Amino acid sequence: MASDKLAAQRKRGAVARRVAEVRRTTRETDITARIDLDGTGQSDIQTGIGFLDHMLDQLARHGLFDLKVHAKGDLHIDFHHTTEDSGYAVGEALSKALGDRRGIMRYGSATIPMDETCTRVSLDASNRPYLVWRVGFTRPKLGEMDTELFKEWFQALAQSAGLTLHVDNLYGENNHHIVESCYKGLARALREAVALDPRAPDQVPSTKGVLGGSL
Repeated sequence: MASDKLAAQRKRGAVARRVAEVRRTTRETDITARIDLDGTGQSDIQTGIGFLDHMLDQLARHGLFDLKVHAKGDLHIDFHHTTEDSGYAVGEALSKALGDRRGIMRYGSATIPMDETCTRVSLDASNRPYLVWRVGFTRPKLGEMDTELFKEWFQALAQSAGLTLHVDNLYGENNHHIVESCYKGLARALREAVALDPRAPDQVPSTKGVLGGSL
């Protein structure tokens, strides 16, 4: 099968691994993000925000990406800058690892049940950023983290990674389950979208012949 041939080529090193590392430094944060799209789900996450660390670990584990995020931010003010900028950094590394996006499946979706909660995530790795966020919370915080910051993280990721990203919490009661299902859904949808298409490994998946910008 074509997929078996592709796996064998990757094992021999005939197909380059898609790896990228970026550093984002501002007055508010200093963040390093590294991603290997062809990894095994290993993670090294240190943002200083426990709940965000947990979510980024879920992203790596369920997306089968190797993901490193080390962040130092102005947590003495609040968690906003570190949360948002980590989304930008991960998204930038993701976009850099994808290159011209040649050979990828491009589209991905996942519906994630988590106890009483169900969330649907759909995305297009089109290099045209757009976020639709239909997620509501009944609590202002999870632990010490403001629940409104999760939208900021997804918005930053979509912007810098070039994703058209739709996140719909279909129903749910437990706020922890709601946000965790969003990250797991993102992981699974990304895993599908960035997978290499064995039937069109050298083609950009667009009739325009290019993915990006306003095209």
